[in-house]
Order: sequence, then structure tokens, then C-alpha cells
Amino acid sequence: MAPYIIRNLVPRRQARDANRKPLLQVLRSLTWLQWLQFFTGWIAWTCDAIDFFNVALSVTRLQEQFHKSKPAAITSAITFTLLVRSVGAVFFGVLSDRYGRKWPLVANLLLCSVIQLGTSFVQTFHQFLAVRTLFGIAMGGVWGLASSTALENLPVEARGLASGVLQQGYAVGYLISAVLNLYLVPKTRYTWRALFWTTSTISVSAAILRAFVPESEVFLRAKAQERAHGTNNTGNKTKVFMRQVGAMLKMHWSLCIYAILLMAGFNFLSHGSQDLYPTYLKNTKGFDNYHAIVATIIGNCGAITSHLFICSPHYSGGAIAGSVSQYIGRRLTIILFVLLSGVFIPLWILPSGFSTLAAGAFCVQFGVQGAWGVIPIQLAEMSPPGFRATFPGVAYQIGNMISSASAQIEAVGGDNLKTTVIKNGKRVVVPDYATVQGILLGAIATFVIFITIIGPENHGSQFEKQKTAFEDGGATDIVDEEKVPGSTETINEKP
Repeated sequence: MAPYIIRNLVPRRQARDANRKPLLQVLRSLTWLQWLQFFTGWIAWTCDAIDFFNVALSVTRLQEQFHKSKPAAITSAITFTLLVRSVGAVFFGVLSDRYGRKWPLVANLLLCSVIQLGTSFVQTFHQFLAVRTLFGIAMGGVWGLASSTALENLPVEARGLASGVLQQGYAVGYLISAVLNLYLVPKTRYTWRALFWTTSTISVSAAILRAFVPESEVFLRAKAQERAHGTNNTGNKTKVFMRQVGAMLKMHWSLCIYAILLMAGFNFLSHGSQDLYPTYLKNTKGFDNYHAIVATIIGNCGAITSHLFICSPHYSGGAIAGSVSQYIGRRLTIILFVLLSGVFIPLWILPSGFSTLAAGAFCVQFGVQGAWGVIPIQLAEMSPPGFRATFPGVAYQIGNMISSASAQIEAVGGDNLKTTVIKNGKRVVVPDYATVQGILLGAIATFVIFITIIGPENHGSQFEKQKTAFEDGGATDIVDEEKVPGSTETINEKP
């Protein structure tokens, strides 16, 4: 028999069996409103990724613009952006859990758009740092609001698929930013500034779309109950909300710490494998900008493929790929795909040719972003009741804050660890980003596997039936399984 800690990674059999309602039947039963609410969450998260990676993919041009000799100067802007995202997560998460999903997300996207536009008009490096720091606050609110908007209105059976497709928005955003860098930026005299103008309009469009889609059913139901009982008083609701915040922190403080550590590991894994990747290819491997961006696009195709593979049953050539995270559990799926990314680290750093390095990027991102595809539903299911925007968003962004130095670590590491390459028949000393990234990714992958194994999993939780944060008991409300037909909630025991 397998050790207990391994057996505990797989959801109990009754939960897995209960979840096996045909996915196509579930998808056909979704209303247009459920589809729209999911899509607005997905497009918001995609916009978030586009806006963030505009800087990561423009490091060389920004160095030239601001007369900086080393990439570390520009990557400091990425660090500042990540450092303050937790502020936005708290602010917009609290607004969303208190007042609803719709208007806080609209305001959040509009603020992102305005600051993106402001970035395009900066003239000095200090102005650039200041605007990107402000952008970090705006950007910090998006993920928690987007994930709660996308997932809480869907049936339990569809959430594994939805989680993967939602997180795929991050890779799609990276892909869009890369394509714009490849085809738009070189063809305009405004270069990187045109990139920020374009992506600012995308965020505005997403905000307008969300403004036309109705509020989440969870909040509409809670407000209807208040009106029926004559308790629809704003002052009272705010007092109840603050009381529930205190109760949540008192009861779930250890879960908050665990979620932050988990997200710190995941953010180190993603930022460590993405933020400086184009710079690594250009400086260490000697690629030109075109081939560096194309390799980045290939890597993100791997990320998109993994999200669809691990989280959804899909049909290809008559074969059915099982819904991995829905049936073998969230944590075990994460572990398997992080291990997969680790196996391909040598292919990421050792070759010198474009084809093999691009294949390494595809395989590593297949593993890294595949594991990430489980995170939206894993955090939503483990979140304290009533705080599905604040808890995941704050955990995610504090984890981001902890990992904010990842690009700086790699940049400084490359400055201090050198290697030689042949350029135009001559030996040239260059930063050894390959070794630095290999060591960092290996260490972080090990940490993520460990922290995932020891953590909780509320597989199949019907969190949409719990109270909201402005209702009494919103911090501790547990669904009565005897009153919920077909319930599949499983809380794995801790060793």
C-alpha cells in the first residue's frame, strides 16, 4: 500500500464518482449569462497579463530609451510592480466581497487602462518607475476578481475545465504582447510607446464588456434574501462585513499563511521562467530580437496546450484525454506537472540552436503553466467562505510580492556569473543566464512540490452555496451536505 501522505493526495472515491457527470452535458446546460460571466473573468485576466509583460518583452528597447547599460535597471520596474500588487488585491478584493463582482472589476480595469496610457508618455526613468509602481496597485486587484467572477457561477463538474481555461488567459496575454512586440512595435516610429497605447484600449474594451454583463448570481441571491427579510441596510452590512473579516482571520490564519507560501513558490516558478527569458536568449544565446520573441511565443503555446490538457476532457483523433485535475485531485496534478517542468530544465538551458531551445521552452512552460492551471480552482475551493475574491487575490499578490525579486535575482546573477560564446568568429564574455535560471527553477520546483504535498484540498467544494461576506456567518458558513443533493465536497485529511 502507498504511504498515507501519497494516498491522501487523491480525492476519496465517492467524490470522484460523483463528479463524473458527462462534461458535454454540463457545458450544454450552461446559460448564455454563465458563459458571459466566465468570459469577462477570462478577458480581465488576459488583459492583466498583456499589460504586465509589455515591460518584460521590451527590456532592450527600454534600456535604449532610458540609457541604461544593464537589464537589471529595467527589471527593477518589474520588481516594483510586483511589490505593490498586494495593496491592490486587498483594496479591490474587499470591495468585491462587500459590494459585488461587477463594478469593482470595471473600475479596476479602467484604472489599469489609464495607467497603461500614462506609461506611454513618460520621459524619464524615474517617471517610468513611478508609473509602473502605480500600475502594480491597479494590476493587483484583477486576479482575485477575475477568478471569482469566472468560477463561482459554474457547476462543480465544469470547474476543473474552467480553472485551466481561465489561467490560460495569462499565457494568451503573454502571447498577445509577444505578437504585438514582433509585428507592431518595429513598424512604428513610436516603438514601445505604441505597445502601451494599444494594450490600454484592450483593457477599456474589457471594462465596457463587464459593465454590460449582470452581477454574479451569488450576490443577487444574497441581496434578494436581504430585501425579503427587510435587512437591506448598508450600514449594518458594513458592520457585518468587518465582523466577518475578523472572524475569518482568527479562524483561518494558518490557511492564509499556507496559501501565501504556495503562491510565492508558484510566482517564483512563473516569473523565473518568463520575465527574463527573451533577454536570456538575446544576451546568452546570441539570438536576435525576432527569434527571441518567436521562441517566447512557442513557449506560451506550450502553456496554452497544458491548460487545456490537464483541466478538460477534450477529443482529438477519437481519443479522450481524461480530466486530470477533476479526477486525481488538484494537488497531485500540480505535483505531476511541476515534476514534468523540472525534467525539461536541461533542454531549456543546454542547447544553443533555436529549434531545441524553443522545444525546451514549450516543454517547460507546458509543465509550469499546466500546474498553474489548477491554481484558480484550488484557491477558490480552499478559500474561507464568503472571501473568494479577497483570499485568493491577496494570497496570490503577497506571493507575487515575495517573488518580486525573481527578475532581479536572475539579472544580478547573470552579471556575476559569466560564460563565453562565439560571435562572428570571436569569443565573447556574456552573462550566464542559462545556469542562473536552471538553478533557480530547480530549487523553486522542489519547494512547490513540498508545499503542495503538505497542504489541504477541498476537492469539489460547492462554495457557491455558502454565504457572502456581508451576511452573518459568512466567514464560517459550511454547506450542509445532507441538504445539497449530489454534493461532492471533499476535504482531504491532513496527516
